[in-house]
Amino acid sequence: MLPYDESSFRVLKGLEPVRARPGMYTRTDSPLHIIQEVIDNAADEALAGFAKHIHVQVARDGSVTVSDDGRGIPIGPHPEEKIPVVVLAFTRLHAGGKFDKRSGGAYAFSGGLHGVGVAVTTALSKEVEVEVRRDGKIHRVCFREGGESVSDIEIIGECGRATGTRVRVVPDARYFDHARVPLGELERLLRSKAVLLPGVQVTLALEETEGTFVEKTWRYPHGLAEYLGELAGGASPIAPIYADANHAGSDDANFAEGEGASWAIGWWEDGALGESYVNLIPTSAGGTHESGLKAGVFEAMKSFIEHHGLLPRALKLQQEDVAGRMSFVLSVRLLDPQFQGQVKEKLTSREAVKLVATMVRDRFEIWLNQHVEAGKRIAELAIRQAQARQKSAQRIEKKKGSGVAVLPGKLADCESTDLRENELFLVEGDSAGGSAKMARNRETQAILPLRGKVQNAWEIEADRLFANAEIHDIAVALGIEPHRIDEEPDLSGLRYGKVIIMADADVDGAHIQTLLLTLFYRHFPALIRRGCLYVAQPPLFRIDVPALGKKRPAKRLYALDEGELAAIRDRLAKEGVPADKIEIARFKGLGEMNPEQLRETAMDPATRRVLPVLEQEAERDATRRLFDLLMGKGEAAARRAWMEEKGNLVEADI
Repeated sequence: MLPYDESSFRVLKGLEPVRARPGMYTRTDSPLHIIQEVIDNAADEALAGFAKHIHVQVARDGSVTVSDDGRGIPIGPHPEEKIPVVVLAFTRLHAGGKFDKRSGGAYAFSGGLHGVGVAVTTALSKEVEVEVRRDGKIHRVCFREGGESVSDIEIIGECGRATGTRVRVVPDARYFDHARVPLGELERLLRSKAVLLPGVQVTLALEETEGTFVEKTWRYPHGLAEYLGELAGGASPIAPIYADANHAGSDDANFAEGEGASWAIGWWEDGALGESYVNLIPTSAGGTHESGLKAGVFEAMKSFIEHHGLLPRALKLQQEDVAGRMSFVLSVRLLDPQFQGQVKEKLTSREAVKLVATMVRDRFEIWLNQHVEAGKRIAELAIRQAQARQKSAQRIEKKKGSGVAVLPGKLADCESTDLRENELFLVEGDSAGGSAKMARNRETQAILPLRGKVQNAWEIEADRLFANAEIHDIAVALGIEPHRIDEEPDLSGLRYGKVIIMADADVDGAHIQTLLLTLFYRHFPALIRRGCLYVAQPPLFRIDVPALGKKRPAKRLYALDEGELAAIRDRLAKEGVPADKIEIARFKGLGEMNPEQLRETAMDPATRRVLPVLEQEAERDATRRLFDLLMGKGEAAARRAWMEEKGNLVEADI
């Protein structure tokens, strides 16, 4: 047996954590993302207005060189660390010029702040060679073997007034499934940078034979519209592509100066495609900025259709009818973007929804009214989509009469009968239920308030289940009969595609969640198998951040728990927000939230956080045993022993 003592613990230093677990920091299918980190630094210089050329060279030996004519990375010693800044940037996690978001900082807008950046490139490369043109000299430093070996900074020549940075990277094949950078993806990345950076020339040079390079250069004089047409493969849209931009000015009370969006949108008969970027970082998994674009376009289109009387009677238009066939390229500038994951594939910043929707809505509505015929063609496509959706949607007749259940009187039902979009919220308490009714989208969201705690249904037989009024109301609202875990029930009467448990973020709320999960697992397991059941994650804290000059207006953040609160405090401290100026409020329950806060944090699909409830087939027996232990009436002694053994693991908010 291996010993478990003090020597068993290992402390990873420097860049060791990256090499030990590269998948936590970057993509490991190919070296593209570690090269992208270098390209993004060059693009940030261009975004800040200091670079006009970005040049990427791929050699036959697999090395990649990225050059720009920006300011050049500082090479002098850091005032606190006493280490050359260029060395810090390439060897130290959580170091870089993008942390300083105050007025006069190096970068007002950059591609996010996870604190790793180009240091990951060094960690996963055999060699990284950096040349900096600055202060009339050409400086060079080399990092080898994942940053383990760092050369002295040497001056290798004169550069006059020229400035810029050149980085040559030799990826270490041991950390990647494929050692070479995929040229197709690299080309798309560079082409998109050219589109998003007006006036910047982007060049890709590929070595065909030794010393001979074939170059591709991109510069888009017509910007996003030209790029979207290229993405569509030359097919003709049903209306002209609409491209525009809108950014906040210094007098904007809601957004920081410079925040905003550029976009190109169009509609084609066949299919839809979309690309989005935040501070030039591609967000392949979308996020809140895309939700804002769709919301803004939908509101403008809806207003146009109503103004011109185009909507047939009894037909309700929904966002997906308009945005489902829309192709777009979206580029957003956001002061403090928050992403999901280290590779920044999805934007999660809640404020991006309001930002993009606000910037797009009025501009697009004006365009529609200036191009009425084009607007009508887009409207016709959206109306056809709505009619097709209405025909295919599952219809449920809400009948009343002898022998047929009547829907609970306290149920605030939704208008939609389409299981792909409608949702039922089971809300703790009448107070929170009232706020939820005001916060909901009446079209797709139904609310059923629950009074107190439902009965423990683990050992209740199905024929006695409806003796409990709350359980009866839940079952009738769902429209299906209770069933056993080994049954395949008739779900044709199911009235909602999603069921979301929404309880307070405290011990009582957790207890209510447990009782409801017990009910569904024991008597409605088919909903879990179909992926219909979710648990909302309402925040425990609200953080009000004051305005810091005109560039940083006041904002409101939310934290799920103490850990998130600490992380937000740390981030705000790095951004220069005084700790004594931050106001933190603790929610005692959902009933304390006003409808706007409840909508933003727990109900709006674009900004809420919900956890899907799933069961692993292989763990079914273990899950059932655990429910028996925790919820069985005859298991008090075993439950006590389990709590004594596991109680120290509980993180309860009391």
